[in-house]
Amino acid sequence: MKLLRYGPPGEEKPGILVDGCIRDLSRVLPDLGGEFLSPDWINLLRQSDISSLPSVKGQPRLGPCVGRVGKFICIGLNYSDHAAEAGMPAPSEPVVFMKATSAICGPNDNIVIPRGGQKVDWEVELGVVIGRPAKYITKSEAPSYIAGYCVINDLSERSFQLEGTGQWVKGKSANSFGPIGPWLVTPDEIEDPQNLDLSLEVDGHRYQTGTTRNMIFDVAFLVSYLTRFMSLQPGDIISTGTPPGVGMGHKPPIFLRAGNRVRAAIRGLGEQNQVVVNDSEPNTSGSS
Repeated sequence: MKLLRYGPPGEEKPGILVDGCIRDLSRVLPDLGGEFLSPDWINLLRQSDISSLPSVKGQPRLGPCVGRVGKFICIGLNYSDHAAEAGMPAPSEPVVFMKATSAICGPNDNIVIPRGGQKVDWEVELGVVIGRPAKYITKSEAPSYIAGYCVINDLSERSFQLEGTGQWVKGKSANSFGPIGPWLVTPDEIEDPQNLDLSLEVDGHRYQTGTTRNMIFDVAFLVSYLTRFMSLQPGDIISTGTPPGVGMGHKPPIFLRAGNRVRAAIRGLGEQNQVVVNDSEPNTSGSS
């Protein structure tokens, strides 16, 4: 299933994409998030007569495909070729950091350059969404805890991230720096999460081309590994790292500017299409 959330920011409703048409899921479940991502609720959706649900007219805004996210966990340097372009050694175990959930926005919402930002960069990544509580699970158990997969662009302001105190969370957490979606795709539609093609373009130029086959640590290992240190809850998101081609890796570096158009895509998971703008308001966010 391709699950989604649509509507104005803060007022998103759950939906499902069927044959190119969005059907409203509000009669079946209140939202796509938290406990409503559990296997019981997903099975309830499978058993529902989707064709009887109302279709959504027009082209509504797509919101983040998961609501009420508890933790937004990111994995750094998880592709050996990306680590090389960053001038860093491939890690011997996963590099883990957090991204503020207030960074979350819809897949086609604007990317907002924060005030003082000069080095905003892109990172297309495979997102993994947890469907049930997980603690101290094995790698073989991990797939049964996954509710689905989605596209993520782990946007970063590199000077905030790497200069000064060099804390990654500062450079990763501006509003709009975590677009997720368009869809939450259930695992039955993804034959192998380690065989997905990723790409990212800016103004029609392809900068990132990669495959999850080149991950240093695969999805199942990452889920298991994280549960050694923290429990994972339904609706938590894991952003699993990016392939090479980020702006910082070019010589000279290339960073986003207002007016740029960014397209991030993963085969089978859809694509994001966003316009870059400057921050003009003190409190802006597309998250929910």
